[in-house]
Amino acid sequence: MSTRILEEKGAKSVSQTTELGLGKVIDPEVVETPSRAPLRPRAEKGMKRRTKIILVVVGAVAIVGLVLGGIAWSKRGVVAVQTGKVVRQDLSAIVTASGEVKPKKENQANVNANSFGKIVEIGVQEGDTVKKGELLLRTEAVQQTATVEASQAAVNTAAADVDGSQAAVQSAAAALRTAEADLQTAQANLARASDDFKRGQELFNDKLIAQQDFDTRLNNIKVAQANVAAAQARVAQNKALSQQSAYSRDMAKARLAQSRANLIGAEDARNKTEYYSPLDGIITSLPVHLGENVVPGLQNQPGSLLYTVSNLSVMTAEIKVDETDIPNVKLDQLADVTIDAYPNKTFKGKVTEIGQSAVGRTTGLTSSQTTTQQDEAKDFVVVVTLSDPPPGIRPGLSATAKITTAIRKDAVTIPIQALTIRTRGELAAPAPGSKGKALAAPQETEAAKRAREAKDKEEVQGIFTVKNGLATFVPVTTGIMGTTDVEVLSGVKPDEVIVTGSYQALRTLRTNTKVKIDNTPLGPAGGPAKSS
Repeated sequence: MSTRILEEKGAKSVSQTTELGLGKVIDPEVVETPSRAPLRPRAEKGMKRRTKIILVVVGAVAIVGLVLGGIAWSKRGVVAVQTGKVVRQDLSAIVTASGEVKPKKENQANVNANSFGKIVEIGVQEGDTVKKGELLLRTEAVQQTATVEASQAAVNTAAADVDGSQAAVQSAAAALRTAEADLQTAQANLARASDDFKRGQELFNDKLIAQQDFDTRLNNIKVAQANVAAAQARVAQNKALSQQSAYSRDMAKARLAQSRANLIGAEDARNKTEYYSPLDGIITSLPVHLGENVVPGLQNQPGSLLYTVSNLSVMTAEIKVDETDIPNVKLDQLADVTIDAYPNKTFKGKVTEIGQSAVGRTTGLTSSQTTTQQDEAKDFVVVVTLSDPPPGIRPGLSATAKITTAIRKDAVTIPIQALTIRTRGELAAPAPGSKGKALAAPQETEAAKRAREAKDKEEVQGIFTVKNGLATFVPVTTGIMGTTDVEVLSGVKPDEVIVTGSYQALRTLRTNTKVKIDNTPLGPAGGPAKSS
């Protein structure tokens, strides 16, 4: 009876509370009813079960952590590396360089303007075939032609002067000869008069002739002497006239020669307005047009380019080889040439010319043409002559040549990336009894210390071999270097396992280091490649 009353009272209280919007409120009297008492033992039992589950989970996690920690502790100091083997194979050393296709130097000619002027005639088009000596282009030549005509007139005048002077020389020579003949006559008369005077003098002394006859003979000798003197004067005068006429003739000849030289210069200037083909070939470049003004070269600057004639019977690939590779390039070495315009095709060739002057990589000029910076990268021009150029090949096409500089048959090789550098100090073994700890250095002189430090800094080229889980550094001597492999002359033997990667491992690896072989392919970043 009492229980039912309490339940009704509780239900009434709940109903009132709900109506007031205060939510459900439990009456204390109702909670204390005997019917709610069995709930407490059930809650205590569930709490014990959860505690057990938590303890089991914590214990399992602790065991897993201990196992993983033990594994990590056992693998401390182990470096994951990639490995390969030393193999025997045929190896070729290749020098690769890029450039462009060009005809042989002697088979190509750039024709530049030789004078100022306007182009008045172009007789060819780009791609036309021309013969040597064929007239191809002409510039205006009004002034040059007028100069030629004036020079020709001056030559004609000078030639006439020479003819007149030559006639004067001949006349003077004739007069000289006449004077010399008169002198000879006068001298003969003088000799006769002298003989007659001597005989007359003897006769006069013997009183065989009269005084008058003696005086006549004396006057005759004086007249003959005067005639000889006059003849000698005329000879001297005619000699002077002959020399003067000869001088005038020589001057006229000099003026003629000068006029002819001026004519040659004028004709050359006029001829420079006409441009001919320097060789048999094809017009591979014609950058000018009718009516364009052209200028000649000034100092070191070339004149306006008019056209280029090329003989394409022999084609070459002119490439630029890096200065570090040029010592290995020799004449007649074989090369494979690829041309961008002919994809998937390779053309055979051989080295026919090696440049002796370095070319600046940025300027393209030799050291004799410009003052390039000392630290600028330099190339050397190498010409590879193609043995089988494709039909219709054009100068200027981009090309890449792979020159075979050396071949080794059945060589012992390793991958290039396996090579590494270490100093002698890094390779030095620890002192006995040190167990990896630093010991007190023995007393040594300053010179010995510097020598030891210098030796410790010496670099040694070698590879890491793997045996029994240890990577050991082995110095090697290398030979020729191929695209991906390098020849080993001493240090390792075929089939030995060597470390080939990763790059980070090779940089930090030390001799006698524990390694784990992991030949999983590397991704672009140097880590394991992701599977798709």
